[in-house]
Amino acid sequence: MSEHKFPTEVIDLPSGGKVYIKDSPLSSGKLELKYMTTREEDILMSENLIKKGVVIDKLLDSLIVTKGVKQQDLVLGDKNAVLVAARILAYGPEYTAEVTNPKNQEETVSHTFDLSQCPFKELPKDVDYTDNSFNYTTHIGKNKIKFRLLTGKEEALIEKDLKQSAKYGYSTDITTRLRYTITEVDGDSKPETITEFTQNLLARDSMALRNYIQEISPDIDLTSEIEIGGETVSVSIPLSVTFFWPQSV
Repeated sequence: MSEHKFPTEVIDLPSGGKVYIKDSPLSSGKLELKYMTTREEDILMSENLIKKGVVIDKLLDSLIVTKGVKQQDLVLGDKNAVLVAARILAYGPEYTAEVTNPKNQEETVSHTFDLSQCPFKELPKDVDYTDNSFNYTTHIGKNKIKFRLLTGKEEALIEKDLKQSAKYGYSTDITTRLRYTITEVDGDSKPETITEFTQNLLARDSMALRNYIQEISPDIDLTSEIEIGGETVSVSIPLSVTFFWPQSV
């Protein structure tokens, strides 16, 4: 418990803190969150923040108690886990949402999930990395690259770049994301080298790299097996508007 007047909880992070530098508070693998109050409910109701698309980020910054930490410092898997923990502390682990049968995209049911049962997907033990710098060799081009797991900070920059590209009618999602993810190519970390590499990376190498990053990234597993139409199917737990407003219809 902290010295603050409101109750708090210390939660675990899927990464275990392994992807942060040693002097970061996050390297402990834990984060202190306060319980949501009416102040945070006001944040959730802010039409201005909703329009800007930053309402969840502002909410998490208001809830994080650990000194020197903002939501933008978290790798995305840890941020997802913090979001779920914040929801559990605010309204409990039961979360009711509409889900559609992934096998036919037709049958829809209302199901109550237990968010406390969502397991962590941890960083594999055999991954070659130091802090948030991972080593990878492309399969076909045999380029030795270094990459990082993106944090909320990089995601915000990516979103800004993508909006700018969209103004000119361009779709650059893959190359922009790789440009922020890759930090070194064959020992060269110059931005122009990385930009040229990401724009000319073989499609098979690009897909393999993106699959590898997804495979090793620590996260919280938001899938669940439920019964729809008399059969058991695996569904993704939808983070709908009712996630932080469980009484909303």
